[in-house]
Amino acid sequence: MTKRDYYEILGVSKDAEVDVIKKTYRKLAMKYHPDRATADKHKESEEKFKEISEAYAVLSDQNKRAQYDRFGHAGINNQYSSEDIFRGADFSGFQDLGGIFEDLFSGFGFSGGRQSRRGPSSGADLEYELQISFEEAAKGIERTIAIKRGDPCPACKGNGAQPGTKRITCPACKGSGQVGQSAGFFTIARTCDSCHGAGEIITHPCKKCRGSGQVQVERKINIKIPAGVDNGSHLRVRGEGEAGAKGGPRGELYILIRLKPHKIFERHGNDVICKVPISFVQAAMGTEIEVPGIYEEKIKMKIPAGTQSEKVFRISSKGFSDLRGYSKGDQYIRVHVTVPTNLSSEQKKLLLEFSKISNYDSKNESITEKIKKAFK
Repeated sequence: MTKRDYYEILGVSKDAEVDVIKKTYRKLAMKYHPDRATADKHKESEEKFKEISEAYAVLSDQNKRAQYDRFGHAGINNQYSSEDIFRGADFSGFQDLGGIFEDLFSGFGFSGGRQSRRGPSSGADLEYELQISFEEAAKGIERTIAIKRGDPCPACKGNGAQPGTKRITCPACKGSGQVGQSAGFFTIARTCDSCHGAGEIITHPCKKCRGSGQVQVERKINIKIPAGVDNGSHLRVRGEGEAGAKGGPRGELYILIRLKPHKIFERHGNDVICKVPISFVQAAMGTEIEVPGIYEEKIKMKIPAGTQSEKVFRISSKGFSDLRGYSKGDQYIRVHVTVPTNLSSEQKKLLLEFSKISNYDSKNESITEKIKKAFK
């Protein structure tokens, strides 16, 4: 089969700088790495990965690139073996981005590359859903919770093997955690099916943990819920997740906050709002009332004369605390002017007198409309 042009494979021009070639290869390597491919595209990705890696190995090397530019593939094939094509190629810098180079080629990369035998690894994270009241979220609380998590097995000390026995080196992969076949410069490797990448197998599993190295236990943890948490907030408790494998660190515990709805208050960010009823007399003449607060039982506020229904008043710094340490939010009071029902004869008489004084025709307008117009 005729090989494709190396520049075409990478999608770069023939005068492209080495840095451009390197950057382009990195993107393509991430895109076509076989581990990212679905099962039906795995073989295709392997071939594509080999193709772009060979193109990069040649074009990133000054001497090989000059030879290729002059003679094409013939200049490379006649002078270099498969191993020589990659030998001396500049793959430096790939480790700087989260070990891209090493990760890409472990299990599919350079023959003689690092073994992927599994060492200590972090434990899994856990999540606990905690429901608290509106007031508790405003003031902050301490709670003791009980969680179930994996701890090292006390019988085998987390080893997984029955006390008195040991793990043995996996005979299938010789302790590497991988098995594979070499194809020239590349080694196409896969996780060992016998040990699942551990490099060791347990011939006599621990009876208490059945070879897992962990047992489920219940642990009580005291947690502090800071003032200002909102519904859906996640709080992290370090090192209280599942135990790690082979002595690895524990995972994290995340507390998911669920806020109980309040009968009076609604929360909007760090602000709170509530609706307070007042009589039309209070609205018309003005008054001082007490309203509920989230930190104290009552807050005094003035209602000016002529206040209209649904008017909103602000009380500064009576809302929720900001989790980042900024000032508190505000509390908003929406007043609702109530209209009396089941009026007595005396009340009706007085209201009709009021209507006449206000020059309203009682025959054409309801008493509710008169009252509304009277106080506009």
